[in-house]
Amino acid sequence: MQKEGHKPMSKVSLSTITITKNEERNIEGCLASVRWVDQIIVVDAESSDQTQALARRLSPHVLVRPWVGYGPQKNYGIQQATGDWILILDADERVSPELAGEIQERIASWTSQDPVAYSLPRRNIFYGAWVRWGGAYPDRQIRLFQRGKAFYNDVEIHENLIVDGPIGRLEGFLEHYTERQIVDHFRKFSIYITLAAKEQGKSTSTVRWWQLLLNPLVTFVKKYGLKQGFRDGIRGVIYAGFASMYTFGKYAKLWELGAVDARKSTSENHEGVSP
Repeated sequence: MQKEGHKPMSKVSLSTITITKNEERNIEGCLASVRWVDQIIVVDAESSDQTQALARRLSPHVLVRPWVGYGPQKNYGIQQATGDWILILDADERVSPELAGEIQERIASWTSQDPVAYSLPRRNIFYGAWVRWGGAYPDRQIRLFQRGKAFYNDVEIHENLIVDGPIGRLEGFLEHYTERQIVDHFRKFSIYITLAAKEQGKSTSTVRWWQLLLNPLVTFVKKYGLKQGFRDGIRGVIYAGFASMYTFGKYAKLWELGAVDARKSTSENHEGVSP
């Protein structure tokens, strides 16, 4: 289905991939922003809300499977894509008209001398407004690539796209409706700090007292001061504050996981000792 105002795709085809889990609040706006592409794929992790039904109104390619991780879930979607090019889109993101036009122009005129993947700037919308400072912009993400030229690695959180070839830059932006209300931070907080702690634990399991004290402070100073978060007013304070809380939570959770593992190891050792 073609969105009014966009030229139809010809010759070179484009697929979009979105992974979901209980995204009924976001999925319609997300998919509506890419109705001009050739194939919309949604990989849903057995949502218990209306995500699947809403997605099927806009695409016949809604695939349901258990959650296996961010990278593997996206890689599964990549494997199902038939487009010459693939665009990865999170459920809380929207493709701006400027970006839609730039993508179509770029892939239609692509030659073998051009990059095989492109990074896109992302405007992060916090509490109803675009936060421009504190490191929140341009927040470039590699999301557009030729099919067969990229895949995601398998990490607990903040998965990376591994690209086989040069990477270019587009200037049209994604709109990212990350936290609409303050409570949204807390809905995600426990999940994200646990995943981040597990990933950090792959390289170290030791947490020092000064890391719990100083690292959150450094995060706040960096976001609010060095990266000029103060220019976003009260939103800049809140953004930097939650970033600092996230840093504290990650290290606190890492300490907790290490303490649990230590107790488990001690218990197993004691059980193995004969009286």
